[in-house]
Amino acid sequence: MAEEGVKPRNFHEMELDDRILKAVAKLGWLEPTPIQEKAIPILLEGKDVLLRARTGSGKTGAFAIPVIQRILNSKQMSKEQDTKALILAPSKELCQQIHRNFMELTTKCTREICCVDISPQVDVSAQRHLLVERPDIVVGTPLRVLTHLKARNLKLRNSLEILVVDEADLVFSFGYESEVKEVLSYLPNVYQATLASATLSEDVLSLKSLVLHNPVILKLQEPELAPASQLSHYHLAAEEDEKAAILYALLKLHLVRGKSIIFVNSVDRCYKLKLFLEQFRIPTCVLNSELPAAIRCLSVNQFNQGVYDIIIASDEKSLDEPHAVKHVGKKGKRKKDKEFGVARGIDFQFVSNIINFDFPPDIDSYIHRVGRTARGKHQGTALSFVSIRERPLMEEVESHLRSGCSEEEKVFRAYQFKLEEVEGFRYRSRDAWRAVTRIAVREARLKEIKQEVLNCEKLKSYFVDNPRDLQLLRHDKALHTVKIQPHLADVPEYIVPSALKSLAGVSRPRKRYFDKMSGSAGTSKVKAHYEAKKRNPLSCMEFSGFKKKR
Repeated sequence: MAEEGVKPRNFHEMELDDRILKAVAKLGWLEPTPIQEKAIPILLEGKDVLLRARTGSGKTGAFAIPVIQRILNSKQMSKEQDTKALILAPSKELCQQIHRNFMELTTKCTREICCVDISPQVDVSAQRHLLVERPDIVVGTPLRVLTHLKARNLKLRNSLEILVVDEADLVFSFGYESEVKEVLSYLPNVYQATLASATLSEDVLSLKSLVLHNPVILKLQEPELAPASQLSHYHLAAEEDEKAAILYALLKLHLVRGKSIIFVNSVDRCYKLKLFLEQFRIPTCVLNSELPAAIRCLSVNQFNQGVYDIIIASDEKSLDEPHAVKHVGKKGKRKKDKEFGVARGIDFQFVSNIINFDFPPDIDSYIHRVGRTARGKHQGTALSFVSIRERPLMEEVESHLRSGCSEEEKVFRAYQFKLEEVEGFRYRSRDAWRAVTRIAVREARLKEIKQEVLNCEKLKSYFVDNPRDLQLLRHDKALHTVKIQPHLADVPEYIVPSALKSLAGVSRPRKRYFDKMSGSAGTSKVKAHYEAKKRNPLSCMEFSGFKKKR
């Protein structure tokens, strides 16, 4: 951390290549974040580094910029093209995000630096052509990288100079311990290594002993979440049968504005909530472990581009700790992707609201969920629905977050919402929630998976050549496993509280203009258009020639 009175460094003071500086300026990065300011100079010196900083602090840029700079420097001396950097990440979504960040930072030097992402689950032979030309930077999951190393598509023994492990605290918990150890056996004895993590767990310390050699540990003295001036935490007392009614009222009355992520604790709850909101014509996108990786990545990208504003995400504990479900004796479990995780790593951009429809099961889950908003210098809001049963969990989270605040200051503020004032919404939602049966949820899951797999096949062929048509492939379409009643899409004026009518955009029907001269109501749009056309001599002119003379 910079000493008091010392002006923070800017990017142009770090001896970076002009092409990197231009790319940074194009991204709109005016100044480095604290972790970037400290890490970039140390990494440029070639030292091993352990980065510990909260989500949204700029860790990817902190290791990506030095990697690009060092490769540009080596290009001036080396004569042969070789793979110089290997980036490991625990999930396919995160690999795609890292690859995209590298492409943005090398936009001014694409002829000199080539970066490929080998995380997609396709046949190994289909990716061989990507590695034949020995790209400078390879991004992938440990399992995928190991597969290519064994197939001899990727050779790193004599060329690798830099190894980066992002979200290092998740690599072991995703079950990659044996794969990482085996990947290390294919690497040279000497290389620069970087571990980036949001926490310093036991898994990170184990990985540190395997990968790093006399590392510099950069642990910023910062809170786990954005400060209270930037991120507001609210709680709303709601039992199970009230949560749906409250969410329906909040969305329809426009009390929640901007891009939002709604978290639930299971895949079934994802679809139940989607089918519930679908009845009120509220489009949402589902993100869970059962969808193909390409579809999940596309959904996140479309959400970031503003194609739709609401994502319902499952944040399952078994995905964060795969070993926790090994002893479960139940059969017939649906196959889940262990490389999936919504609450960690994926970069959701400009998220205004996080809604915990189901309160997270522990402190870490709350921190990682809420970390999706208030990133950088943007404002964010976290609203949690808390039942009596979930109250102790909220108190644990509050006592943990209060450790960095004063004793008198409360982390969670009560969200002022009177359910009795929206009794009409409760009446409607009760029937709609009851209509979403287990059979409807099961059919929705099967229908969504089949639909997305079909779309995924289309992506591989047609949409590669027609990127503009990606906008047609929306993932917030209605599933129609529950009967839709058209009148539920509208909100009648009589059920809206009087204080919220102007805010909700509900207004009285407009009075028709009465024409005193003609003694009738004002003309309609069609009639007005006809009258205007009739008064225009050019458009209503009729040919009257060739008539017989009398």
